[in-house]
This record gives sequence, structure tokens and C-alpha cells, in this order.
Amino acid sequence: MSAERRRHIVLVGLPGSGKSTVGPLVAQALGASFVDLDAAIERRSGAAIPELFARYGEASFRVTERDEMERVLAGDPCVIAAGGGWAAQPGSLESASGRALLVYLALPAAVAAARAAGAPGARPLLAGDVRERMAALLAARVGSYECCEARVDAAGAPAEGVARDVVRLARSRAGW
Repeated sequence: MSAERRRHIVLVGLPGSGKSTVGPLVAQALGASFVDLDAAIERRSGAAIPELFARYGEASFRVTERDEMERVLAGDPCVIAAGGGWAAQPGSLESASGRALLVYLALPAAVAAARAAGAPGARPLLAGDVRERMAALLAARVGSYECCEARVDAAGAPAEGVARDVVRLARSRAGW
């Protein structure tokens, strides 16, 4: 399939699901660029995500996040690690659908909490009891995550195995 028919690969899931770890592995295997949406927002704004949340609030951050995703989706097909909450925002999945293969990296909230516990300050929505907050995030977002075109179990396999599963999906469903 030609490059014009390729779709972006957008990885979604809880913080700690491996989007930023698996994404570069997938991009390398596909010969594609990788974009970590949070890192792109930080570069463009000149501020860290926690600072943006503190200064402007979550609603403003979500507008910035949506705008940055639209910028990336307007470019050449690549692998994108979306922020954990991007998929749960109204219209996000619908906007990317057709332009991207949306892949949910699924794992239990307890596993995500254990992985994310080392950097709670970098994740504003995990302030407090990380396990409790992660369970609440999953409960609020799972309906959106489950609307993705594909689901990959991110709990049991190492990042390389998860990446292989995503690469297979990209080749069979997204023109790679």
C-alpha cells in the first residue's frame, strides 16, 4: 500500500500503559517518526505538563492537547503516544478515526499504578493515592478506550512484545 494510504498509529491508554515506551519501538520497526504528544506540548508551550495544569487548569490543557494532536495528524503518518486523557475527551476519537489506527494499550489499573508510582509529580491527575486515582481514571475512561479500533494487552508482555503486536496491527489494518 502506498504511503498516501497509510494511517497514523495512535496509542491510547492509562498513564503507565507503555505508550511512550512502546511507541518508539513501533516507529522504529515501521521506519516511521514517533511523537509523544505530551512532549510535543511541552516543547511548543515551553512549560511542563504539571505546570500547564497548575497555571491554566485541565480544561485549557485539553484544548492545547486537542490542537497539538490535530497538528500531528495533519502531517505525515507516524506513531503517536497520546496523553492518557486524550481519548476520553469528547470528539477526540472521532476526529482521529479514519486518519489513524487507534490502539488501546490495555492493562489493569493496579498494574498502571505500580508503573506510574515512580513519577506522580509528573502526572497531575495522579496526585494523592496513585492506586485509587488510577482506578478512578480507568473507570472514567475505559468506555472511550474500548471504542478504539484495536486493543493490545499491555500488562503481561514486555514492551518489545507489545510493540510487535502493534506493528502487526499497523501492517494489517493501517497500510504499513
